Amino acid sequence: MAYPPHFDETLNLVKETRRFRKSQEIKRLNDAERTELIENYHPDYRAEGMEPLRIGPNRGDRVPIELAKALESYSIYDPGRLNLSEPDYSTDILIVGGGGAGCAAALTAREGGAEVLMATKLRLGDANTLMAEGGMCSPVRPEDSPYMHFIDTIGGGHYTNVPELVKALVLDGPEIASWLIGMGVMFDYEADGSLKVNHCGGHSRKRMLSCKDLTGLELMRVLRDEMRDREIPCLEFSPVVDLLLDEQGSCAGAVLYNMDTADFTVVKAKAVIMASGGIGRLHIQGFPTTNHYGATADGLVVAYRSGAEMIHMDSIQYHPTGTVWPEQLLGQLITEVMRGHGAHLVNASGKRFINELECRDTCASACIRECSERGNGVVTPTGFEGIWLDTPLIPDIKNHFVGIYQRFKKYDIDIQEEPILVYPTQHYQNGGLRINPQAETSMPGLFAAGEVAGGIQGKNRLAGNSLLDIFVYGRRAARRALELNGKVASPVRLTVEHLHNWHDRLNALGVPKAQQSPVLLPDYTPK
Repeated sequence: MAYPPHFDETLNLVKETRRFRKSQEIKRLNDAERTELIENYHPDYRAEGMEPLRIGPNRGDRVPIELAKALESYSIYDPGRLNLSEPDYSTDILIVGGGGAGCAAALTAREGGAEVLMATKLRLGDANTLMAEGGMCSPVRPEDSPYMHFIDTIGGGHYTNVPELVKALVLDGPEIASWLIGMGVMFDYEADGSLKVNHCGGHSRKRMLSCKDLTGLELMRVLRDEMRDREIPCLEFSPVVDLLLDEQGSCAGAVLYNMDTADFTVVKAKAVIMASGGIGRLHIQGFPTTNHYGATADGLVVAYRSGAEMIHMDSIQYHPTGTVWPEQLLGQLITEVMRGHGAHLVNASGKRFINELECRDTCASACIRECSERGNGVVTPTGFEGIWLDTPLIPDIKNHFVGIYQRFKKYDIDIQEEPILVYPTQHYQNGGLRINPQAETSMPGLFAAGEVAGGIQGKNRLAGNSLLDIFVYGRRAARRALELNGKVASPVRLTVEHLHNWHDRLNALGVPKAQQSPVLLPDYTPK
């Protein structure tokens, strides 16, 4: 499916302006200009897209309407019918989620001698980690340092990050790179044998490690092999639907739903590590998403109604370059490493309108402004709108971005010769469960790692920091759980009293009984 004929005029303008744009310099915005752009055009600032929570630890906080509905819902089963006296499984550490954070936690916990059980919604590895393209940032070069990485991350997060969490992130970075390489991850290397690093928005140094544009796929290849080699048990197609507490109010296990048999499974555990991923498939404010099919905020829902506190859940990241055409790929990620390699963001007239290495929220806001206010977008036959990412400016694009090249080639679009039509797409939840540097949540016995955890990125994440954060905090969660494991007695009695209380409060608010969560899978059937 090549570009439709009515795109010819704008495609010709992009081609004609290419030579001029190669020598053009677009200045970075100053702080005041950046703030004005974001506050006027970023979706987080649309008042009609948010509402305050009415119950729970974050009562009064404004969050996306779609998330508020998921949080303020009843369980998908009757908790009074569970047999808690005879759990189906009993383990030292239960890990919820089979992506990068969950695997890092499981491998680390097993190395420490703990009995580990993993439960994941789909198959082992079906997670956003697998879909990551650009790479993982870590200060591994002599001209870089954890100090510089810290400064960039704090600035990129608009100084709203929890500093202690960022400190742990950047200090652990080189160790994580070595750990992954030691397990067999094949990052890209220079001809002299040094690790190849790429540049991306918001970073003052080249520090992104990659495996072409298939980095997440390579990471999960190695992690899944390690999980199987070490024979760590994994319950697939078994999403979490609630947490279990003990009589002291500590997390003591979880209720899973077997998607094959439609049965509920009770797991008793001394510690639970939540690594369930993000929120993308709730489609906040109707945006398409880069996220995998199971990203429906399960971990946030079950932890919040059990009493765990959240942070920064008014902040969602929209990646500036999600695919608009062909529509079969709507919302799919186009890595910003392409912009780091020289691709321009240009409007329908072939004019650049933002420095491509601005942070994601700035670039996304500029793209939205270009289409909504200035009328400089390119409209598809079905009414979607976008701007151009001028990829032919990238040398050797076919080899460095092999995944994206092949993806578009299937639709008769050669990105060596033609640009890609893009628009911001929902990519990441900047907030999540509040944690400390040991990945402990506000609830004893419950840890969080990966996208479900908040505070690390502040209110805007820099590229490449999420793949680092899943490993840093997956391993930290496991180490802390191991440290506490011998001090934690196996719970005498499991309880769901907190769920009964939650249901009573929902009933008092007049929430209809049919409003239930978590939403295990998105529903795309016509309404």
